[in-house]
Amino acid sequence: MFELANVARPGVSEYISGSGALSALDNRLEGFKTPLIVTGEKSYAAFTKFYKGNREFRVAKYDGSASFEDMQRIADEYGEGVDVVLGVGGGRVIDTAKGVAQNLNVEYMTVPTVIATCAPYAPVAAVYHPDHTFREVAYFKRTAYACVADLDLLLESPKEYFVAGIGDTLAKWYEAVVLVERNNKFNDPFVRMGLEAAKITRDVLLRDANGALEAMEKGEVTESFKNAVDTVFAISGCVGCFGVHYGRMAGAHAVHNGMSLVKETHSVLHGTKVSYGILVQLLAEGKREEVEKLVPFYKANDLAYNLACVNVTEDVEEKMQKIAEFAASEKETFKLAFDVCTPEVVVAAMKELEELTK
Repeated sequence: MFELANVARPGVSEYISGSGALSALDNRLEGFKTPLIVTGEKSYAAFTKFYKGNREFRVAKYDGSASFEDMQRIADEYGEGVDVVLGVGGGRVIDTAKGVAQNLNVEYMTVPTVIATCAPYAPVAAVYHPDHTFREVAYFKRTAYACVADLDLLLESPKEYFVAGIGDTLAKWYEAVVLVERNNKFNDPFVRMGLEAAKITRDVLLRDANGALEAMEKGEVTESFKNAVDTVFAISGCVGCFGVHYGRMAGAHAVHNGMSLVKETHSVLHGTKVSYGILVQLLAEGKREEVEKLVPFYKANDLAYNLACVNVTEDVEEKMQKIAEFAASEKETFKLAFDVCTPEVVVAAMKELEELTK
């Protein structure tokens, strides 16, 4: 009952967001002697461009998988004497850093270099097999010592990651509300706190996403940009931290996980696939009107509103079936949103979406 997956937890100890926020990093590293950066090639280049501090770092490059195997490899090869791990990058890098820190039993900090998921804030990770197929969600003992979100750095990050972040974050509301409704948890104060955070994520993004993406194109840090960044990282992270499993995954993420079995979707970002999953879940719930309201927003912001958006254009029915069978399986979370969840229910929703968005 009291496993980490079932316990309400705070997010990061400190969330630092603003232009030039990396100037605060050296101060947060005081007292730590041997910091290890876990990162990727592009992420590290972005970090070194904007970090102007005086600390020296041991640097480990992850293998792109966010697998338990790579977490252990980095801990074994780079971990001797390390007392804090810095995850510098996107979701898979940061999730890898969390696992390295757990293996070394040390603190970790996060420095996001893309605006893609709540990974910099939440003490959980999407873990994959070495071949990049989905394995499980892992829960870590520690929350982040600090998250440093430098808006100047993030302003230069790839726009497609921000678009994916918007999609992943929108799912917080659509998945959380169905879980809370089905389990009648509105009176639980922690669950209610997580659900209110989910509602804020939806409201802020529907209001500010367009302006935030325009700010990125213009290279300007604006109020809309900061609002959207903080929502993708921190407010969305609060949903699962306080709502626990009532604020986590339902149909949208189950569809994403099913897509890991379809090779051509592997190059599509996590949140983009999740955005597609939102629409499938809503149609399976019978909420076509909500989908019709969302589709124009999706089209305006490059979110995935049909299978062609996630590169599935050949043998479509066969791949629908493969995705649906995984999403509706007993080990997945689509079933949490429905009394009866079968592959046929999911396939029917996918087909309805194809027709609706022709």
